[in-house]
Amino acid sequence: MSVTPLHRPPNNPRNRRDLLAGISNISAGLVLSGCSNASRLSSSGRNDKARSGEFTAVEDLMREHGVLRRALFVYSEAAAKLRGKPANGVLDAIHKTAKLFRTFGEDYHEMKLEEAYIFPAVKKAGGKAASYPDILVAQHHRGREITDYVLAVTGGAKLKAYDVEPFASALESLVRMYRAHAAREDTIVFPAWKQALTAKQLDEMGEQFEEIEHQQFGEDGFENAVRQISKIEGELGLADLAQFTAPPVKM
Repeated sequence: MSVTPLHRPPNNPRNRRDLLAGISNISAGLVLSGCSNASRLSSSGRNDKARSGEFTAVEDLMREHGVLRRALFVYSEAAAKLRGKPANGVLDAIHKTAKLFRTFGEDYHEMKLEEAYIFPAVKKAGGKAASYPDILVAQHHRGREITDYVLAVTGGAKLKAYDVEPFASALESLVRMYRAHAAREDTIVFPAWKQALTAKQLDEMGEQFEEIEHQQFGEDGFENAVRQISKIEGELGLADLAQFTAPPVKM
């Protein structure tokens, strides 16, 4: 009985190169697939907060700045109304705004977060941003002095005609200071603080900030602040955003 020998491919270098190349391609594909899966798992973990509607510590700080900027806008518009023919309720709206600025801005955002956690960490980290905290704290103190004055004026008798200009000027000086103040925090101080922390530390700070907010205001501190400033804007006729669209330029 004769046996037909098995067919063997010619033993030449080209065949060996093709075989090795095929194995290499398969291995590379497996490695890349594993990396891709790991990347998807990692990014999934990083995006859990975004999907659940939660915010990072820095996002929370900047959202809070949004509320305070709206309060500053109320001040600037109210100052203009006072210089014209003040409508009924302008002083009351200013008083409500000052109370919100005091509780949400000064007592909570500034003292409990920025001065307690952010500024010390930024100073310790050094660099360009480290020169800002001392100036920012001094401006916080000046802001509180002006808020005391605003609450005193709006919480008492009717504003006398000769007091309108100094009062309106005080509001505008506060607005001017905090516009520059918040812009530096958003673009220099907060990024430096974030850079000084590890990802784990940043997550922990976000949880700690949320706990402080709940202790201060209950479960919906930010949402309540937004509702308050929205109501004040409505009382002054400032709720419709479209009215502030700039007119076309005349060429």
